[in-house]
Amino acid sequence: MCEHARIVERSHDVPRRAVYDWRHYLAVIQRKPGALRNGAPFAEMPEAFRRLQAQLLRRPGGDREMVDILALVLQHDEGAVLCAVELALEGGVATKTHVLNVLHRLTDGTNTATVIDAPQALFLNQEPRADIGRYDALRDREVRHAL
Repeated sequence: MCEHARIVERSHDVPRRAVYDWRHYLAVIQRKPGALRNGAPFAEMPEAFRRLQAQLLRRPGGDREMVDILALVLQHDEGAVLCAVELALEGGVATKTHVLNVLHRLTDGTNTATVIDAPQALFLNQEPRADIGRYDALRDREVRHAL
């Protein structure tokens, strides 16, 4: 069930106004994801969804990925999906997989992200020794095999 505020403007001086709800068009974009690019209803999505869309549409298959993220609203609370998208954008990882991961952590109540303090560069305690004699032995064996 959906509700829209009634627009009562009977003045001929004011241009007509169309009211869209992007949620009503989710079934359409699941069949035709290209409609997401220029569809008028999707201009009224929340800001986080539009920022995510701008990032995803730059890569191949991004429109399908965005449709899949928007379709999460059909199974989950829209606020939770929006929060997951905002967290993914803040983290700099704008992918469907990451949004799903964050959404599941939010809805499961296990939002305990572990921060790992990794060094910027890894180093070896003992440098490997170059052994060209081993290479020569392998090469000699192949030469004998070929004869």
